[in-house]
Amino acid sequence: MMGDCCDNSCSLDRLRERQRGTLQIVLGINAVMFFVIVAAALYGKSTALLADSLDNLGDALTYSLTLYAVSRSTAVKAKVALFKGGLIFLAAVAVAAQITYTFFVPRLPIFEVMGVFSLLGLAANSLCLFLLWRHRHEDVNMSSVWECSRNDIVSNLSVFVAAGAVWFTGSGWPDIVVALGLVGFLIRSASSVISSAMAERRSAT
Repeated sequence: MMGDCCDNSCSLDRLRERQRGTLQIVLGINAVMFFVIVAAALYGKSTALLADSLDNLGDALTYSLTLYAVSRSTAVKAKVALFKGGLIFLAAVAVAAQITYTFFVPRLPIFEVMGVFSLLGLAANSLCLFLLWRHRHEDVNMSSVWECSRNDIVSNLSVFVAAGAVWFTGSGWPDIVVALGLVGFLIRSASSVISSAMAERRSAT
């Protein structure tokens, strides 16, 4: 019996260490990519790329919170996941505000910058998604992180498509349309994370 308890405890400790190691790597990747992409978005005058950079910032904050919650109770993990859902929603609000600004101050994005940096972001986020794959069903904490990382792939691909459309049409509207789509996607993701966290919190209580 004592051996079983030790085995279970040791197995749980090993799981937490694996989670911490993965989260530290993806946290570093997203922190670096935020600074790189936000600079590219401002230089390239792209709202969609700015949305992408805010997503990276949200992820970096999310991974920091997830690291904090790794060894905590289920109730704490549910609260952290709930907060992460709120962060995703705030990112959507920030992008919506930028879209509103663009309506009043129209500008033509630099499609080359959009295309190159969306692909760079796609490469970085694909690596994060690969690293997080094995953790996606372990608990609500890691599941919400997986959700954030999967969103990033969609965001990168959308910005790349927008870059092509800006080049083809010679207009900034594709950038705005994709940014609007990303706002909707972020809101849906926030709702998913928040509802899962609330369900987990109820069951823990």
